[in-house]
Amino acid sequence: MNVLDFQALKARNEKIVMITCYDYTSARIVQDSDVDVILVGDSAAMVMHGYGTTIPADIEMMCRHIESVSRGTKNKFIVGDMPFLSFRQSLTDNMRAVASVMKAGAHAVKLEGIEGNVETIRHIVNSGVPVMGHLGLTPQSVNQLGGFRVQGRGDRAAEILRDEAKACEQAGCFALVLECVPDDLAAEITESLAIPTIGIGAGSGTDGQVLVMQDLLGLSSDFKPKFVRKYLDGRQLWQDSFNAYASDVKSGQFPAADESYHQ
Repeated sequence: MNVLDFQALKARNEKIVMITCYDYTSARIVQDSDVDVILVGDSAAMVMHGYGTTIPADIEMMCRHIESVSRGTKNKFIVGDMPFLSFRQSLTDNMRAVASVMKAGAHAVKLEGIEGNVETIRHIVNSGVPVMGHLGLTPQSVNQLGGFRVQGRGDRAAEILRDEAKACEQAGCFALVLECVPDDLAAEITESLAIPTIGIGAGSGTDGQVLVMQDLLGLSSDFKPKFVRKYLDGRQLWQDSFNAYASDVKSGQFPAADESYHQ
């Protein structure tokens, strides 16, 4: 998978499958799956580090996770998130942050929002780095949005989102994430753009989908958005395994003779 394949998949009406991943062990499993794209998202701050938002993520955190994922994959396309305010500095500092993410092993970067970012995106693209846009619910703006809310409802909000999507395309984005957007609006935007859209909480009319790995594996117990489909009760499976291990240790059944070294 490379950046040109995104356009080819859209042209063939083939869905793009993206999943978040943050570590080496999980990346090795994704490598052997049918998933097309790995997003090393700043959601790592919440999922892997226990923060309540993505805002605490910084370049150092993102690079460590990208490096781990990169070592676990061979031919998956890796998108690295640009964390909170890392692309809202001077142009020199912006490009230094982008360079860090790419050198860590990403094949593209993802930026949230378009207002105030057009020239930055153009400069990044013109510097040879593919950029994925991100509109709708942009978690880095959660404090300004008043929480994790659906975006684009109402005529005026929908018009703004349409304009922003076109601006992302014109700025040079090769793809666009649409998060928590009404399904009919997401489908309309998808139809209007030459670049592919990847939805999360945006209905089935987008060109692809992305979910957080821990959500679809059922590892998250304290938060389940409406748009998440749980494909495994991972949390219960893990707990059962831990409890079985504890029981075997306490009863003396582990380790057995064939799990021990002998003279």
